Amino acid sequence: MVSAQRRYDLSSEELAAYDADGFLIRQSVFRGAELERIRAAAERATVQAHELSRSGREYFLDGNRFVDAGHVTVQFEHQPGSDTIRVIEPVTELDDGLTRLLDDARIVHPMRQLVGSEELALWTDKLNLKRPREGSAFGWHQDSPYWMHDSEHIDQLPNVMLVFDDAHPHNGCLRMVSGSHTRGCLPGTDDGTQLGGFYTDPRFVEEARIVDMIAPAGSLVFFSPHVIHGSGPNRSDSPRRALVITYQPARHPTLKSRRVRDIAC
Repeated sequence: MVSAQRRYDLSSEELAAYDADGFLIRQSVFRGAELERIRAAAERATVQAHELSRSGREYFLDGNRFVDAGHVTVQFEHQPGSDTIRVIEPVTELDDGLTRLLDDARIVHPMRQLVGSEELALWTDKLNLKRPREGSAFGWHQDSPYWMHDSEHIDQLPNVMLVFDDAHPHNGCLRMVSGSHTRGCLPGTDDGTQLGGFYTDPRFVEEARIVDMIAPAGSLVFFSPHVIHGSGPNRSDSPRRALVITYQPARHPTLKSRRVRDIAC
């Protein structure tokens, strides 16, 4: 019998796939009533973020609306005047049902292997909300260029995405450029926009290596901070919601609050 301490570890085959591709998927890890409770927690957190945004600092980047409420950043959909939330970062602190996921062994044990540390801390987390027929695309990018000025260990900041809804190309599933993580931080675009430098230069996006992260609700997608990824818009009548958690070695502060949140599991 496999011990509880090791039962969620990644297999040698999974680790090899992650090393080669920069990502891997574990399907249907969360199911049924448990997944419904997580979805409900995410929607409560979204209501809370709306409330916070009413008194936060509003600003626009490349014409798109953002609100900072303390250390929580709320991004809104790109349509002019939209009050629909696109991203909340960080989000797990807004609802206990999300907070508990940070220490869940099904997530933490694989992340110990990918971080390369038995003791972990939170780096950041965010809720991506692609509402039906409204959720906008995310351009091709790496996470590491966003973080390289705030962390001295960007190679140890892997992500895990918990997919709340069945994810497929029609509702804007995550897409990865397989093997792109092996090239480290790549140059950004130089298109004169405010955020252009954070989007990967298109010359490095190899069309033949793009893989859609098609996965049923409750799946976990693990991916490198260096892998090029993005997603299309949600053209369907169903949502495509997901929580992304990024871990790091223990005793380091989080990205936005600068508080240390060590992982209990």
